[in-house]
Amino acid sequence: MTSSEETSHLPKHVAIIMDGNNRFAKKNQMQKGEGHRSGKDILDPIVEHCRKRNIQALTVFAFSSENWNRPQFEVDLLMALLEETIHEQLPRMEKFNIALRFIGDRSRLSAKLRDLMLHAEQRTANFDSMTLTIAISYGGMWDMAQAAKHIAADVLEHKLDLEAVDADVFGQYVSLSDLPAVDLLIRTGGDFRLSNFLLWQAAYAELYFTDTLWPEFTIEEFDDALAVFGGRERRFGKTSEQIQQEQLENK
Repeated sequence: MTSSEETSHLPKHVAIIMDGNNRFAKKNQMQKGEGHRSGKDILDPIVEHCRKRNIQALTVFAFSSENWNRPQFEVDLLMALLEETIHEQLPRMEKFNIALRFIGDRSRLSAKLRDLMLHAEQRTANFDSMTLTIAISYGGMWDMAQAAKHIAADVLEHKLDLEAVDADVFGQYVSLSDLPAVDLLIRTGGDFRLSNFLLWQAAYAELYFTDTLWPEFTIEEFDDALAVFGGRERRFGKTSEQIQQEQLENK
């Protein structure tokens, strides 16, 4: 398979629900919360591997809207780990020319963390080898509600005609609207649900679920997920015959 053919069988945008940190800690008799620290270290090799495989965007679910309901000590630990992650990622982003972004409701985050996130985004904004997005205090329903609110405001201010609002227009108002739609969504940890992650952006994503806990997830299994993706026929509402005909016409 040539390099161009291989790239055509790869997703442009991969999203990961990094689940199983607490169960990993329990399994290995670690202190509560320490599984999150183990999970933080798994991200680096996955990011580098995505870049090597010419994947344009990787979006990871670090902290959901619902995670605010977890025990306070765990929330505090996760916030501290997020600060650590940003400090650690910045030199790596500069080394590998990767743009670092964040999506989610920042209003509940500390001013210190908000400033750090903004600094990281501004410092890496022009890097173009890949985009790494970390979802913090994020929920897909929140994302769509925010989009609806902004559309309503633009209609009221006569910046947008109500009759012009369709799926394409709505998609311009959700997070990551300038990136390709999510092609492949991976969830570790054995659960079979999206947990309110990128509901709009992953509408046609291929889903890959694995029992592997996130701190045990490897590059090899990531490649397995890419191979599964490459073997699936993506029809987007069309028939298999239509897809095959289009492939013949495009050769």
